[in-house]
Amino acid sequence: MAKESLPIPRQVNLKERASEEFKRFVVIFIYLWIVFGLLSLHKSLVLSQHHLDYEEHTFAFINAFVFAKVLLTAEYFQLGTRFSDKPLIFPILHKCFLFTVVLISFHIVESAVVGVWHGRTIADSIPPMFGWNPKGLLVVGVMCFILLIPFFAFREITRVIGHRKMRALLFERRNGDSRLT
Repeated sequence: MAKESLPIPRQVNLKERASEEFKRFVVIFIYLWIVFGLLSLHKSLVLSQHHLDYEEHTFAFINAFVFAKVLLTAEYFQLGTRFSDKPLIFPILHKCFLFTVVLISFHIVESAVVGVWHGRTIADSIPPMFGWNPKGLLVVGVMCFILLIPFFAFREITRVIGHRKMRALLFERRNGDSRLT
């Protein structure tokens, strides 16, 4: 009876390992720099207002609920599946862009409806951070896009490898080396 031979793992030299670690560091650094930069921009916009709007916190909860439903409905109608057979970066970025547009559109419509409900005109009800200011719209759009990347990346990876495998990777103890190979 012949023994099956297992492939012998290739020894990685120090230079290759350092190069790979540096690449991982750069990707993480750039992501965190962008997120923290966006949060700083958001903070400067918020601090330019002279009052705290507690109503926004209530709408954040409602928006999360409604947007989750919009997301599930969009998935049911297969919105954003145009690049599902391409490398994962394409469906992730496509969905981030698509849902950023949906989220901003929903926020504008919601603000207009609430404003009209309170007796203001539609034009007066547009969110102050937009105020027909392209810079504000761009900042909010970029923030939404960047913050949706981890969400859709997680979902797309789960779609490709399956829910069971993802659940096992996240919640089951693994023996041996803790890094994925």
